[in-house]
Amino acid sequence: MKKYESVLFDLDGTLTDSGPGITKSVAQAFTRMGMEPPCRKELNLFVGPPLASSFARYGMNPEQVDEAIRLFRERYTTVGKFENFPYDGVSQLLERLQADGYRLFIATSKPENIAIEVLQHFQLDGYFEKICGASLDHSRETKEAVLEYLKQQCHIGNAVMIGDTEFDVKGAKEHGIPCIGVNWGYGNRKSMEDAGAIAIASTMDELYDLIVQQADAALC
Repeated sequence: MKKYESVLFDLDGTLTDSGPGITKSVAQAFTRMGMEPPCRKELNLFVGPPLASSFARYGMNPEQVDEAIRLFRERYTTVGKFENFPYDGVSQLLERLQADGYRLFIATSKPENIAIEVLQHFQLDGYFEKICGASLDHSRETKEAVLEYLKQQCHIGNAVMIGDTEFDVKGAKEHGIPCIGVNWGYGNRKSMEDAGAIAIASTMDELYDLIVQQADAALC
């Protein structure tokens, strides 16, 4: 008997490498606001967490944060969202899990409409029973809020979260959901371990084994 009924996937940095489109759009927002864009390493920190909290780290007041997000979306929603590609082996992983009878869901801090567009673009949307993401009015943008919304929409049963950052781990933990981290994205392995990830996968095959073999003890 499978330990997990449902597998909840983050999107950016977990299923697709959306970094180029996000970081270029963030850099443009800073430039348009007359500010020096962060260095490449710092720009990568914008991949995954809610944009509002990421921009606020640079001393922006709420009005400036709103303007930065508007400028970001001006580029990202037209160009940046497709400066993106699925990681190798993603479709094969999803196909194997679906064939094994797992229910698959998306829980992302990316705006839901864009998440749907991206998954449709790469022909991955058909694997998922429900795609849940952030709302555009900031009322639902943290991983905790997205997971709460998902649970209201669907009975997910015994589930496991898959993500690439500590935000995925912590958000899932708020709902009593274990999280397996992946180290090919934009997060930090130690941060995920410290946050309570039950395991860390280095390859798609390893991730599949961790889900199917119910490996929820020692970190790999």
